[in-house]
This record gives sequence, C-alpha cells and structure tokens, in this order.
Amino acid sequence: MIFHLLSRLSAKVPSVVYRAALIMKPQVVFVLGGPGAGKGTQCARIVENYSYTHLSAGDLLRAERSREGSEFGQLIDSYIKDGKIVPVEITINLLRKAMEETMEMDEKKFRFLIDGFPRNEDNLQGWTTVMEGKANVKFVLFFDCTSEVCIDRCLERGKSSGRTDDNRASLEKRIQTYLQSTRPIISLYEKQGKVRTVDASCGVDEVFDNVKAILDKEG
Repeated sequence: MIFHLLSRLSAKVPSVVYRAALIMKPQVVFVLGGPGAGKGTQCARIVENYSYTHLSAGDLLRAERSREGSEFGQLIDSYIKDGKIVPVEITINLLRKAMEETMEMDEKKFRFLIDGFPRNEDNLQGWTTVMEGKANVKFVLFFDCTSEVCIDRCLERGKSSGRTDDNRASLEKRIQTYLQSTRPIISLYEKQGKVRTVDASCGVDEVFDNVKAILDKEG
C-alpha cells in the first residue's frame, strides 16, 4: 500500500532532477545536529548569503502531514508524535520532489542544504539507492551541541512555535533517537573525511561566522 501511494506522489512532478543531471547534478550539503542545535536558523542565514536552497526534511514532513488530502498525513503524524523516524521512502520522495520543483523553476538553483537528513542508516541506504549518481553530496555540516542545551532551546521555542513535538516528553525521545541513530551516520561520514563540525553552543552570530569560514573554504 505505501509503495503504491509513493508511486502516485512521485508521478505528480516531472523528473527534472534526472533530466538536469545530464547538465548539472544537484550539489547537496547534509545539515545534521540534535533537535534545537540551530540547523534551521543557520540554514536561513546561509541562504541569505550563499546560493543555496534550504530543504528541511522535518518541515517537508510537517507540511505534508498538514496538507489537505495527503495520503501520508496520519502516518507522519503518528511517527512525529512518538519521536520516531518517518519511513525513508516518504522522506526521500518529498526531498526529491522539492529539488525537482526548485530546479524546474530555476535551473541555476542546483545547490541544496538538506537539513535533518539522513537521520539513520535506513535513510542513508535509501538515499544511496534512489539518488546515487543523480546528486553529489559535497559534505556534512554538523552542528554539535549538548543535549541539555538542545532541550532548553526547544522548550523555549515551543512557547511560540506551535510544534506538537516541542515538549519535554517528545524531546527526550527525539534526543535518544538522535544519539542512537544519527550520530553513527555522522561518525560514518567522519571516517570518509566529509564532516565539517561547528560548535553550535555559541551565540547565533558566532556560529554563523564559523559556518561562513567553512563555506568559503569549500567554495
């Protein structure tokens, strides 16, 4: 059933990524870090100063969950509320759709910050299966921050964000999921020399100064 629904989702958008790959493959930076590490804030600043398009896996999932008539809304909602990772087939199709739409509107927009993905080994394997040869992962931008700071930031954000997962019970589950599932992916990329680490416990401006130094060096 889920694969039938995914095929319908994929069919809704022309396969621009695949056609554009003949000219320019999407250039991808994975943005990883715990909940509340500041990934979204820093990605917004990167977009303002560099030619990147920000794609948040979490935002795409939340938007799909809220979209009227979504085949996946209820399923996504149950995973998010439990602090679990949504099935990779859904996430990758949403990311691919977003890249296709972006490149269809402007072929010069082929640089992407993919925020909050890959979150586990299943995500990584799914990406490799679907996107290998169709997109270049340049490096991983890792925002390193303690669990305590992450939780405090999310609780503060929850006062105005309206997000159902910005509460202590969900946060503790999300932190455990991050430590158990995402950190090993970061370690894997570290072994490949593809991780660029930023101390995310600093103030927003100081963090971005460090991010700029990395992006300017990477070109």
